[in-house]
Amino acid sequence: MAPKSEVGSKRKLANGSKDHTSKKPKYEKRPPVKPQSSEETSDGSDFADLSDQDDGGASLSGKKSQKNDGVPVRSKPTDDQGKVFERGQNSRESHLKQKQLAQERKANKPLADELHRAKKLWERLRRKSHVPKEERQKLVEELFEIATGRMREFALKHDAVRIVQTAIKYSNTERRKMIANELKGTYPVLAESKYAKFLIGKLLVEGDKEIRDLIVPEFYGKVRKFINHPEASWILDDVYRGVATKEQKAILLREWYGPEFSIFRQTGDPTLSGDLSTIIEEQPSKRGTIMKYLLDATNQLIQKKLTGFTMLHDAMYQYYINAKPGSEEAKEYIEMIKEDESGDLLKNMAFTKSGARLVSLMLAYGTAKDRKQILKTYKDTFQLMSADPNGHQVILAAYDTIDDTVLTSKSIILELLGKSEQTELSNIVALANDPNARLTIRYLLEGPSKALFDASHADDLKLLEEIWEIRKTTSKKDPEIRRKELIAALSPSLLAAIASSPLDLISTSFGSQLVTEALLAGVGDKFAALEAIASTAAGDPDEGGEPMETNEATESIPPPIHISKATHGGRMFKTLISGGRFDKATRKVIPVDPPLHFADILYPVIKEHIMTWATGPSSFVVVNLLEADDFSHGDELRKTLKKNKKMLEKAATEEPPEQKAAREVIETNGEEEKPAKKAKKAGPKRERPVGNMGSKLLLGKLTK
Repeated sequence: MAPKSEVGSKRKLANGSKDHTSKKPKYEKRPPVKPQSSEETSDGSDFADLSDQDDGGASLSGKKSQKNDGVPVRSKPTDDQGKVFERGQNSRESHLKQKQLAQERKANKPLADELHRAKKLWERLRRKSHVPKEERQKLVEELFEIATGRMREFALKHDAVRIVQTAIKYSNTERRKMIANELKGTYPVLAESKYAKFLIGKLLVEGDKEIRDLIVPEFYGKVRKFINHPEASWILDDVYRGVATKEQKAILLREWYGPEFSIFRQTGDPTLSGDLSTIIEEQPSKRGTIMKYLLDATNQLIQKKLTGFTMLHDAMYQYYINAKPGSEEAKEYIEMIKEDESGDLLKNMAFTKSGARLVSLMLAYGTAKDRKQILKTYKDTFQLMSADPNGHQVILAAYDTIDDTVLTSKSIILELLGKSEQTELSNIVALANDPNARLTIRYLLEGPSKALFDASHADDLKLLEEIWEIRKTTSKKDPEIRRKELIAALSPSLLAAIASSPLDLISTSFGSQLVTEALLAGVGDKFAALEAIASTAAGDPDEGGEPMETNEATESIPPPIHISKATHGGRMFKTLISGGRFDKATRKVIPVDPPLHFADILYPVIKEHIMTWATGPSSFVVVNLLEADDFSHGDELRKTLKKNKKMLEKAATEEPPEQKAAREVIETNGEEEKPAKKAKKAGPKRERPVGNMGSKLLLGKLTK
């Protein structure tokens, strides 16, 4: 090793002064070059007679730069001296010549003239509002004269495919079929095009079953290729999700199970199933191969962040339900889904049928840590999910599976209702009236009732029943305790909204149902909310509701009717007076605890117009008042009714406006609207009731 003094940076001398020999040597400045005369330059030079421009170079100025030690520099072009591209041309002339050559090359291409004429027609047709109908028809006819027989060539050109789309837009059924047949065999190529893929969508939307059956089979055998293509993947998924029949979907989905299903595919079999369980049951020896191929195919798209396809979610759902619950196979698949750091996969899955079911099963089978991570992924998405036909299922599943109700209330309920009083009311009104979002609020209050889960939501109830069986082994908390804790978290916001703006909530049928359930099942002080609901019944029912401020925008809107005239309003008051829900099994009302005592709150508000209520559409409200056990003004009400007995008799015998309108419709249209059912024998014809049924019941109670 060299000594330290010989290695490294500079060293100092012993006396502390610097080593002057290490400095860079100084050079003396050159004296300025004296300019030579032209005579001295030309004398003795062999190249004096040559100029710079003779061999194509730019002319040099006579001045020399002092910085470059006398080396000459190029002179800047003046206004009269343009940049030379070719001899005798400046930049403008060269550009014009290039443009002319491009146009000549374009004109020499096949169908150049037809394409030019078709583009001119398209320019007119695309401005629909600026072209009269008669002129548009002439333009369409001319367009079809040009394009017929050339649709394939036009569709494969990026600047002409829009012409074919316009032709489809203004064509009839026969012409659409003609276009579809001309394009037969090119649909896979069109699907891979950035622009032509929209042509396929246009044909499928505007076309019929014949066109669909012509296009969809051309995607058979190409699912694995197209699902990874940046353009074709979206049109393939649109075809699968939107227009494909059940058999066509099964053929396309089976290609995810292995190459043999795309090569040796079955067509023309209406019983063909895309369910993986059916295939494994028929061929159990192929389970391992199919599951591995399906895992690789789905994982490939997840790694590429292509996670928004319905077909992908269907394939993932088939894999998960065919993996044994709790096995390493199922656990690894859940981990693969959770590894998506962006969370786009889980978010996209919530908005498809199979994806939402898969997430619900993950919540049911998963651990507490898995459930917490899933809820974290859906942060700021629950409001959007609640109104989605599939997304709300994930919320219902979370209610029934997550034991940590504090986490559920903070993550889901708080986001659904809003974090401020201003947004809370508007959110509750929106949730109450949305056909899907209302389930995310009312399910906690009334459970899986048939009134809530009607025929359109029968699949929701089937999924919940499946989750109830799973949670017996994966959840520790009692379901009823979990439900009560969630109701306790939901009730304060609902009761406050009812107390502050009752009219906004009871203006619709769904809103009235939410109010009823909140007051029956809610927890906390309900007196202010009950008083607010009772106040909506104030005033004379015959005079309508409170007048609205009219302006130019609201002149055509009819004034609101009184709540007693609305069917849902009378039903709400009846239930609240009864103080509980009616049980069909016991044929009795099961009162809530503590009791509401709504009869005593409502009667002072409607006392002045009690006879209008007794003879109007909401006459059963008065009937319920007389039947209520906790009503303290029964004798007073009975005296008032006896005093006005003639009004009750008149209402009980005369046709109310509703019955009269129904009778006139039947007389006008006859009995054809309601034909007799074939399964039942024709019995004696029942007479339609005449008069107010509630008034009749009140007369019967007065005679007792």
